[in-house]
Amino acid sequence: MTAPNALDHVRPVFRRILLWAALLAVGLAVVGGAVGLVVAGTPGLAGGLLGAVLSVVFLGLTAVSVLVALRVSKGQMISGAFFGIVMGTWILKFVLFLVVLLALRDRAWVDFPVLAVVIIAGVVGSLVIDVVAVAKARIPIGVHQPGDAVDPGNDTPRP
Repeated sequence: MTAPNALDHVRPVFRRILLWAALLAVGLAVVGGAVGLVVAGTPGLAGGLLGAVLSVVFLGLTAVSVLVALRVSKGQMISGAFFGIVMGTWILKFVLFLVVLLALRDRAWVDFPVLAVVIIAGVVGSLVIDVVAVAKARIPIGVHQPGDAVDPGNDTPRP
């Protein structure tokens, strides 16, 4: 029997994060779009909807990058492939975020303050989602308890 790797335990957590992110995006689009429409008219609606889309895209990229990195690194979180994929995605997200903000800076069809508030709400919401999903996850950490039988060729404790 082979020892389970991180991919076996982390995949359900990140799937849950992606599902909750989709629900967050719908909530942001509805609330952000409605408040933006009331506050700033059509440009506010556009800012709210665009902020919701950007929030969920950037949140989703993080979760997807971790899942891809775990698959490529065969579940080993301590590997160059894992860190390269995750950090490369974060750098790409940062650059894309700056490019999008600079491209939308002086556009009349989008209200920039509404866009910013919805993006900030999306970031805070995604942090809450990450914390709650990881806190509720049941991920073994591989600590041996006194009295656990350990197979000499495999450091996974046996029941």
